[in-house]
Amino acid sequence: MGLLQNINLWGDDIPYLSGLREKSRISFEKNGLPNMKNEAWRFSYIREENLQNPIIDVEPVECDGHCHKSKSLPFDAIKIEYCNGKLHTENQNLPKGIMIKSLVEAIYDGDVKPYLNKSFAGDDFPFAALNGVYLEQGAFILIEKETILSTPVYIKYYNHADKNRLCNIRNLVVMEHGAKATIIEHFCGEEKAVYTQNTVNEIYVGNNAELRHYIWQNEAKSAHHIALNSIQIKADGRYFAFCANGGCMFSRHESYIRLLQEGASAEVNGLYKLTTENQVCDITTNIRHLAAHTYSNQLVKGVAKVKAKGVFQGQIHIAPNAQQSEGHQLHRALLLHNEAEINCKPELEVFADDVKCSHGASSGDLDKEQIFYMQSRGISKEDACSILVDAYLNEVFSLNKDSNISEWIKADF
Repeated sequence: MGLLQNINLWGDDIPYLSGLREKSRISFEKNGLPNMKNEAWRFSYIREENLQNPIIDVEPVECDGHCHKSKSLPFDAIKIEYCNGKLHTENQNLPKGIMIKSLVEAIYDGDVKPYLNKSFAGDDFPFAALNGVYLEQGAFILIEKETILSTPVYIKYYNHADKNRLCNIRNLVVMEHGAKATIIEHFCGEEKAVYTQNTVNEIYVGNNAELRHYIWQNEAKSAHHIALNSIQIKADGRYFAFCANGGCMFSRHESYIRLLQEGASAEVNGLYKLTTENQVCDITTNIRHLAAHTYSNQLVKGVAKVKAKGVFQGQIHIAPNAQQSEGHQLHRALLLHNEAEINCKPELEVFADDVKCSHGASSGDLDKEQIFYMQSRGISKEDACSILVDAYLNEVFSLNKDSNISEWIKADF
């Protein structure tokens, strides 16, 4: 059973939707899965056989919701819940200024036509093209103009261990003029679950709007996690992202950000901690400065404790008309095992002459003198290493705007 399957999906009789699916199918058939010959994937490509013939599950979810109630959140939130790749959020009282619909409902009502599949080209993102073939599951989130949400939107994705599923989810987030909101994505699953999470978020940040986006990827150990965040930011719009990658056999978190108009800015920070043999974690960013006076900054830190592979690929593109723009990027990694591997590929493409740009990368081990000093004060070597790793990662956590969310993630990271 291949990745392209002829199955019946809702909306096959809607020309607009069937056209989007067919366009994605053509793109995926033309390009296929990426391999080591694809420059953007050469450090972290994945073979189809590694996915173990996943099932595209069209059956309705039979879930009593217990998987979403196992641990309460330490903060109030507007909740959106996925179980086995299916949206099953019940109706809830929403604050004024926010609309949440299922993708199916939003397509039927025509809300998504200006946005759906408009923020990226399928030929450039093969797994996003595969996601488009099965467009059905997802959520449409609209934050109306001048709305300031004091409560974050919490999206939880959970998978059970009964089937090897390929979960294709497409979320659309639209921030209108002057809107401000926080979105948290939490990916997790049963300990022995085997599945592939293939998620695409299309995010539109309007003039003078602000979105804070937190991602906590803590999937099952044998799972595959592939995510694309495609973001477009207009004048004076601000996008802040933080991604923490913990569990999962294979993960690739990709951000494709276009700063469209003057004053647009993006800050994209990330962490990964590899603790499982042969684990692969890839954080890839592509930030495109397409107008003058735009700003971006990236800080990514990683730790590989075992025979595992960490990857950071970061590209900053400054267009010819993007004068007086700033783009900065830094990746640092700790290798705590002789066979751990870190691949780092920072890139600058600068076509304007009045800009400030920088990139840097470093990797190494913990400071042995610091470990010796702590041992001389009665701290065990294991505890000393743990303290130093936590302090090393805390630099990225400290950049977060919300300490409650940071502490919640740190507790299990």
